[in-house]
Amino acid sequence: MALILCIETGTDICSVGLSRDGELISLRESDEGRDHAKRVGVFVDELLRENDVAPDELNAIAVGMGPGSYTGLRIGVSFAKGMCYGLQIPLVAVGSLDALAQVAIEDNEAGILDVDNWDDAVLCPMVDARRMEVYTRLFDAKGEALSEVSAEIVTEESFAEWRKDRQLVIFGNGAAKCREVLPDATYVNITPSARGLARLAEQRLQEGKTEDIAYFEPFYLKDFIVIPSKKKLL
Repeated sequence: MALILCIETGTDICSVGLSRDGELISLRESDEGRDHAKRVGVFVDELLRENDVAPDELNAIAVGMGPGSYTGLRIGVSFAKGMCYGLQIPLVAVGSLDALAQVAIEDNEAGILDVDNWDDAVLCPMVDARRMEVYTRLFDAKGEALSEVSAEIVTEESFAEWRKDRQLVIFGNGAAKCREVLPDATYVNITPSARGLARLAEQRLQEGKTEDIAYFEPFYLKDFIVIPSKKKLL
């Protein structure tokens, strides 16, 4: 069993949590713009002080590995790697879509969600990839993956084979824009959060599934493209 610091910065939300034995014990989050580089260290310091935990008491750092925002992922992963290197503790990487699905599962367990036939539902976390494109992966109600991670341009035909016989539950910061395109899907208001990393990170740590701190990189899914500025330089 372990004390793990969990970091998720792959979207507009900067989220840091502290978990013990796979259960979240404290959380800090902000959705006030992309200032993750300023906030993540402050949140970590606040959580450790609030729970009277010294950094060297941590057993591991868990980080959402993506897909998501290129800059956001770089910030979270770089911070996590720096702490792991300094403290000489393991780095645990958790897929951001897996963690988002876990948030939905835990909310359902807590009775927060109102979804018919949950046990037979197909969970479809969506991370915004601009315009009508999302990063997504399908899961069953227990969190078992039904598909690979992909970038999908959402149309009326998207996920048709799953929507035919089962309830498709969409959520995440990319889901709201898909509601009109997928009117038969069930939308629930769930956003990316470090709390979704807690159980998954504990499991991965106990299984010895840790990362090489020197070589680990976020999972961007798509190449980062630099768009030249249209402003004329004097």
